[in-house]
Amino acid sequence: MTSQSKQDETTVIAVVGDIHDQWEAADGIILQKLGIDLALFVGDYGNESVDVVKAIADLDIPKAAVFGNHDAWYTATAWGRQKCPYDRKKEDWVQEQIDLLGEAHVGYGKLDFPKLNLTVVGSRPFTWGGSSWKNEDFYQERFGVASFEESTARIIAAARSATYDTVIFLGHNGPSGLGDCPEDPCGKDWQPLGGDFGDPDLTEAIAQTRAAGKQIPLVTFGHMHHKLRHTQKYLRKPVHVARETVYLNAASVPRIVENGSDRQRNFSLVYLQSGIVSQVSLVWVDRDDQIASEQILYQQQSQLVQPA
Repeated sequence: MTSQSKQDETTVIAVVGDIHDQWEAADGIILQKLGIDLALFVGDYGNESVDVVKAIADLDIPKAAVFGNHDAWYTATAWGRQKCPYDRKKEDWVQEQIDLLGEAHVGYGKLDFPKLNLTVVGSRPFTWGGSSWKNEDFYQERFGVASFEESTARIIAAARSATYDTVIFLGHNGPSGLGDCPEDPCGKDWQPLGGDFGDPDLTEAIAQTRAAGKQIPLVTFGHMHHKLRHTQKYLRKPVHVARETVYLNAASVPRIVENGSDRQRNFSLVYLQSGIVSQVSLVWVDRDDQIASEQILYQQQSQLVQPA
């Protein structure tokens, strides 16, 4: 099969939003039954939850993953280290998680998927978000990165090494530039309200990768939960579209809920057609592994041809 014919097929991608310890054996079974081509994990598996990361690493499906701020909860900050439940001189749960995921971990890296004719590039791992450089010691010790500029360079280097012209960016937090209202995909929804809490290094890396001629149909992330902290009247905007790129916040938390006598779990499904996102849906799957509900978050507008 040629690269062009592969690209003309529909690729189905499941994006798994912030898990926060809500991962069960049923989730892996459902991913198999959904018939997806690729699973993307945006991080926050729990507070350095090695067991959850191991379960995801053991999934026998094409996948790529990044780590979120909760995945270094007891390591990256001084207050987190004070609460650490294990002996840091004997154990390193952050490194255990990284080792478990192996090549599936794309933070500051990339993973090519030849059967899909695309490359997934990971942004800065363990990000807390925002326009100030945080956790200096952690990033210097773990990754040799000391600034947004150096972080941008790491992401760009990964994108430049991509084998394919179609690149998907996977992050824990999304890029800056998607809006500064509390309900925007990376908007600040705690006091003082408002402000863009996206990652500027990811924004710059996307811009330079696009300028280098790569096609970027999808940038997906989580971190900023759909439920807003300051109001229950409406939810966060999960999708932003700009320059033929769909930006998807997949953090519908909690991702497993009790619905009457049923137990349902959510996944975001992204459909790629000819290298372009044609649809994005948030689906809830019931205990019988059936899609109980589907919310279409984005649908590509058809080009209508006017009669002569």
